[in-house]
Amino acid sequence: MLNHPPQHHDVLIAAERIRAHAHRTPITTCSALDKRLGASLFFKCENLQKVGAFKFRGACNAVFSLSDALCERGVIAHSSGNHAQALALAAKTRGIPAYIVMPSNAPEVKKAAVAEYGAQITFCEPTLQAREATQERIIAATGAVEIHPYDNYEVIAGQATAALELLEECPELDVVIAPVGGGGLLAGTAISAHAHNALIQVFGAEPRNADDAYRSLRAGQIIPSDNPRTVADGLLTSVGTRNFPILQEHLAGIVLASESSMIEYMKFFWERAKMVIEPSAATALAAIAENQELFVGKKIGVILSGGNADLNRLPWL
Repeated sequence: MLNHPPQHHDVLIAAERIRAHAHRTPITTCSALDKRLGASLFFKCENLQKVGAFKFRGACNAVFSLSDALCERGVIAHSSGNHAQALALAAKTRGIPAYIVMPSNAPEVKKAAVAEYGAQITFCEPTLQAREATQERIIAATGAVEIHPYDNYEVIAGQATAALELLEECPELDVVIAPVGGGGLLAGTAISAHAHNALIQVFGAEPRNADDAYRSLRAGQIIPSDNPRTVADGLLTSVGTRNFPILQEHLAGIVLASESSMIEYMKFFWERAKMVIEPSAATALAAIAENQELFVGKKIGVILSGGNADLNRLPWL
């Protein structure tokens, strides 16, 4: 396992490690969005990745980087979202146990998906304290290795492979933008973009109602998220300690999006691009729209982080 921030060669190793297991997702365009936003957009479709999100890249790289001895103990995480599914599938792919701690109020569709991948689920009260305490109890009993969803260097290196692939196919980009929650995807994106061309601007996109990364970068220190309320449920977590210095070094900035704009562009993308994206992915589009002066006339790579929308609770209904 990496014990230092990933460098470009670590990302290349990760890309080779996960090549047989993760999809090389397509890149698509949408002329209607180009016209509306005044830029040329190239979408890296991680909504079409296994488990429906970029998270599988990082989980897969972390699981397959473990020694055989560590793998015998299994892997563990507490998560109610895409990381739970990603780690469960990565562990199944390697043939090792996965222990997932989920809050009792997690959506039934996510509980079912994690179970289908063969993970051993333990439910707990829906508080961070309960999740962490339950995880520690299972680690003490099994020796399972924690794979953190974003504050883990192997995970960051795995997430960086999305931008690596994007820039291999679209080498002349001026800007790359990705949503930011814990920061694993954005940190990895920044590493790959900087290695490809140090002149590429990398932006994070964040909801105004969950703007801890924006505030943290302005303050020069991590300011934890305080009860954020946003439709982008994948962006609720605070920036990780391993990700923050990478963002400080390589990021051009964080651009913010309103809830109404995120919903508008999620719906617009469904209607015009004919693809399902979740609110977290739409945050990048909305942030471009609300900060258009930064992006007009540029070639922009957009990491569409995922497509796991709850079809029974679409935000525009």
